Amino acid sequence: MAPARLASSAASPSHATEEAAQRILHTAERLFAEHGYEGVSINMIAEQAGVSKGNIFHHFSSKETLYQTVLGSACAEARRLLDELVNHDGNLAERLMHFAAAHIAHLDRHYHLTRLVQRELLEGGVRRGKELAEQLCGENFARLVGILRNAQGRGELRKELDPALIAQLLVGSNIFFFQARDMLRHLPDVDFADDPLRYSRMVVKVILAGIVPPPGAQGA
Repeated sequence: MAPARLASSAASPSHATEEAAQRILHTAERLFAEHGYEGVSINMIAEQAGVSKGNIFHHFSSKETLYQTVLGSACAEARRLLDELVNHDGNLAERLMHFAAAHIAHLDRHYHLTRLVQRELLEGGVRRGKELAEQLCGENFARLVGILRNAQGRGELRKELDPALIAQLLVGSNIFFFQARDMLRHLPDVDFADDPLRYSRMVVKVILAGIVPPPGAQGA
C-alpha cells in the first residue's frame, strides 16, 4: 500500500500545476473578451485567477504568449470539428449541417472565447487580422475550403461557385449570429434569436439551395 500512497502524493503537484494553468487560461479568456488585450494586465489576471504573477510566467512567457494561447484554443476546437466533417457519414448536405450545428454550439458554449474572437475581428486592426489569418485560423479555413473543393470535384457542388466563399458563409453566418443576437431579439418577424441550432440549420438550408446542383445535373 505504501507505493500507492507515494504515487498519489507524487501526482498531486502535477495535477495542481495543470489546474492552475487552466484557471489562468479561463480567467484570461474572460478578461481579454471583456476589456481587450490592452485593457488587461498580468496583475489583473493573477488577482482574479487566485495565483501569483510568478505562477503565470511559469506557464506563459509573456502576456502576448498567454493571449495567443487563449486564441489558439478556438482554432484547436475548429480542427476537431473539421475532423468530424471529414469522418461524418452521410452526403455533403448532411455533413455540412452537422458541422454548422456543432460549430454554433461551440460558439454558444464558449461565450467568452466567442466574444474575444469578435473583438479581434472588429477592433484588432490590420496587424491582428493578419496574425489571426496566418497564425491561428488560416490552416483551418484552408482545410474547410479543401473539403468543399473536393466535393466540387465530385460534382456535389456547382462548378462556378467559389469554395472559399461557401466556407466564409458557413462560418461567418454563425459568428454574425452572436454579434447581432441582442439586436435580432428585437427585430420584427425574427423568431430564431434564442435558438442558435435552428438558426444554423436554416442558414445551411439557404446555402445548400444555392450550391447543390439539381437532380440529374451533377457537375453541370
